[in-house]
Amino acid sequence: MSLFKSSEEKQDAGSLISKEERNMLENEEPFDCASLGPESDYQEINHYDFHVVYSASYKVPVLYFRAYHCDGQPLLLSEIEKGLPGLSVKLLSESKWTFITQEEHPYLNRPWYKLHPCGTCEWMKLLFSTHKSLTTNGSTIEHYLISWFSVVGQVFGLKIPLEMLNCS
Repeated sequence: MSLFKSSEEKQDAGSLISKEERNMLENEEPFDCASLGPESDYQEINHYDFHVVYSASYKVPVLYFRAYHCDGQPLLLSEIEKGLPGLSVKLLSESKWTFITQEEHPYLNRPWYKLHPCGTCEWMKLLFSTHKSLTTNGSTIEHYLISWFSVVGQVFGLKIPLEMLNCS
């Protein structure tokens, strides 16, 4: 998954387009404005990888993720938080149950971030206790994962298609 950041969020001083335009003007060589595009169209691409891993200790799924620039350099947590939807940033800063931690990915043995699962079991029990159809249907695990991701994915602005939420 890739998220874009507009150049308005970046400082204009270091823009590659500005440097190219200055060099071209100094050398008096013609350049094609259409190929360069306006400076405000420049977007920085950030990539996010998401993994869902079952936690044996918490007995719930956990969302692991890593974020990096297009050159492969990892994003700092502060950079990740800047790219999150506004409501997510507020939730992460105020909630004692939802927070991001960094630890070794259980299968890849590399540092990844994760949404800490400490309160997941309680809110999933609450969700399932209010919807009896989720526990009586034959595909309980599928509905559990869809319900879980519909909550957890919102931190990153990820949404479940409505068709998946229909309990049939």
